[in-house]
Amino acid sequence: MSQSSPKKRTPWSWVPTGYFAEGIPYVMVTWVAATMFKDLGHSDAEITFWVGNITLVWSLKPLWAAFLDMFKTKKWIVLVMEFLMVGLLALVGFCLPMPSYFLVSIGVLWILAFSSATQDICMDGIYITSLDSKAQAKFVGIQGVFWNVGRIFSMAVIVYIASYFGQGETSSWTIAWCAAAAVMSALAGYHLFFLPKGSETQRPENFAAVRKTFIDAWIDFFRKPQIWGMLAFVFLFRSGEGLLLGVGHLFLQADPETGGIGLTLAQKSIIDGTISTVVSLAGGILGGLFISKYGLKKTLFTMAICLNVPNLTYVYLSYAAEGSAAVSLWTIGSLVTIEKFFYSFGFVANMLYMMQQISPGKYHMTHYAFCTAIMNLVLWPTTAISGTLADRFGYQTFFIIVMIATIPSFIAAWYAPFPQQAQLPDREGA
Repeated sequence: MSQSSPKKRTPWSWVPTGYFAEGIPYVMVTWVAATMFKDLGHSDAEITFWVGNITLVWSLKPLWAAFLDMFKTKKWIVLVMEFLMVGLLALVGFCLPMPSYFLVSIGVLWILAFSSATQDICMDGIYITSLDSKAQAKFVGIQGVFWNVGRIFSMAVIVYIASYFGQGETSSWTIAWCAAAAVMSALAGYHLFFLPKGSETQRPENFAAVRKTFIDAWIDFFRKPQIWGMLAFVFLFRSGEGLLLGVGHLFLQADPETGGIGLTLAQKSIIDGTISTVVSLAGGILGGLFISKYGLKKTLFTMAICLNVPNLTYVYLSYAAEGSAAVSLWTIGSLVTIEKFFYSFGFVANMLYMMQQISPGKYHMTHYAFCTAIMNLVLWPTTAISGTLADRFGYQTFFIIVMIATIPSFIAAWYAPFPQQAQLPDREGA
């Protein structure tokens, strides 16, 4: 098969579809699967424990990322992972009629998560090696937008399909997962022809060479000035998020008899899927503009407030849900989108802190990957235990626990070290 040079291929032909294909499997594993299990009658504790543990895969990406250069091209790996995910997405749907479908589907989701994480690594590698720095800067926004298009597709379209064919029906979810597989199949087929290979990287001679580079990167990482204080910030800034991430959307879906809001699948797909995602994009953009104007150090504590205080919306909803009057959809939608907007607004600070304070140096990209892995590690245990806490104490008390869990975030923001501050002139003015 003849193929045009990657340098002549416009990024518009593969960047949007590439990151759209990244967003779909991630959200199918972390959000859609949990929504499905809730719809099929599983407890919050069961859902968050099993699905929450799967999220650990994305935190462990750096452990095998360096070894992927030993195997063919990045495009080859992306295609293998995408076609593999086609089968895995369909397999989740087809295993649902089985008596032991829950454990079988969890096993498939683990493999799907590993495939998705590997696809992420290599797609990012193609992006970095196929585009020069100017093009990378130009398309970084497109990258984020289309990842979120994949998120909207999974959260809104796929869940709406399940709702259309019958809420609480196994067959409906089989159709929904197969629909996701069909779209992923189309994307993989498209990428077979239009995805560039990326520039050739120096392939390591053997396993020992990769291991040496990996160890050197870790040693250099922990020799950075004030590294432990910076890592404490990265780890603690999202201290309460994992709890809310695990249970928040399940609470919206839970029956009013159990203290939940009682949204239908269609309502949830619109409010917590489409609208919240669009609002999150706006929040992230405005948060970046806010920091660029006033500087990261001066705004960090303010960003912690934006990240955490809006969690109170769920405290209010949990009490309103048990009131005599029904909570209107307008109220639910408004409060959920407020929380999503300010979370995205404040979260930008975490990403910029890792880019500006920790990553600079010899292994800039590798160290940034280490940071994101450590940042996500706090989500793993908190998400996994969130459902157990909600089932044990009820939604009202649980969301108060979420607010208490945000306290380390404020402490981390207040004491966060800035060893690179001399190199950040944007912080001197405002």
